[in-house]
Amino acid sequence: MGLESARTGRGRARIDGRAQDGTDRLAVTFSPMAEPAAGRLRRLAEELEESGLRLGESEAVRELVMEEIDQALRPPVHERRVASTGTVLEPTSEPATWASGTQLDITRAPLGPQPLPAARRFADGLSSWLLRRVEGTNELIVFDRPAGSERDLGVLARTLGATIVQRHPAGPVRVVGPFGVLRWKGFRWHYEPPVSTWTSALTADPAYGDASVLEEILRFAVHDLGSLGIGALLIYRPDVEPGPPVEERLPTPPPPLRIRQASHLAPLRHALGQVDGAAIFDAEGVLRQLGVRLVPSSTSEETVAALGGTRHTSGRRYSYDDPFATVIAVSEDGPVSVLRNGAVLGRSPDDE
Repeated sequence: MGLESARTGRGRARIDGRAQDGTDRLAVTFSPMAEPAAGRLRRLAEELEESGLRLGESEAVRELVMEEIDQALRPPVHERRVASTGTVLEPTSEPATWASGTQLDITRAPLGPQPLPAARRFADGLSSWLLRRVEGTNELIVFDRPAGSERDLGVLARTLGATIVQRHPAGPVRVVGPFGVLRWKGFRWHYEPPVSTWTSALTADPAYGDASVLEEILRFAVHDLGSLGIGALLIYRPDVEPGPPVEERLPTPPPPLRIRQASHLAPLRHALGQVDGAAIFDAEGVLRQLGVRLVPSSTSEETVAALGGTRHTSGRRYSYDDPFATVIAVSEDGPVSVLRNGAVLGRSPDDE
């Protein structure tokens, strides 16, 4: 039997058909696995670019990003446990602004000569993160509370001026930065552009409401609902006059949940994951109705074509009947559509 090698976990086994004493017993030795193959990283970079990743940084930064994404997609396994991980790459903002911008207490610890595989063991991608820089002044940063949701990653990326790579304990891999969000869906990447690219088209006319409220509703739809596969219809009504008739099937929420108050988003997300129908917000972003059935007019049924499934179609026809409202339809698969006056103003990029 000749020489051959076999992959085993994160190492490589060398199998020799003849032992040192000359017999035919198998001798197996192990050596650490080499760094990610250049060809694999090149293919990964091409795949990510096709999916929407646009890194304007230097080649050295792009290499760091590819290494961390490769690590997140191929994590170490110990006793059948797959480790979560999180890395902050090449932050560009002043560290003095990080705590106020993220509303987190942040502890920073330089890694010095400690090798990356050892440092990664302490970075869970929730409360503790590996921070990598091109020049090698790496750190471990620890927060006073977990900050691992997709919304949290967006805040971290904006405040630190960095690219974030995370493998969540539940399994999803995300890449977040100025380019938006890329989510690994097990067999392909899904791309969500920055919310700011949507709102510029949605808020040109003040008649459609407060731009900051609309931006927060859209951010909630993309990063709190779509990222978790929670399908929903969110309706923003800046008009104080009564809207088109709807069928109210649930009582009005007793607490005034506000879309611009971060502490109110968890109960709102939890409720939307348990009900059908639409959620209607007023001009200030306060939830006023939940789980309502939209009743299209005969005119909208005749005039407005169907759009995908029932949720998107009813939302599109409602937007025709309530022309100053903005309707955001979130698919159970994650993509988001924005509708107004019977028209589709924006949609998440098609995964296909």
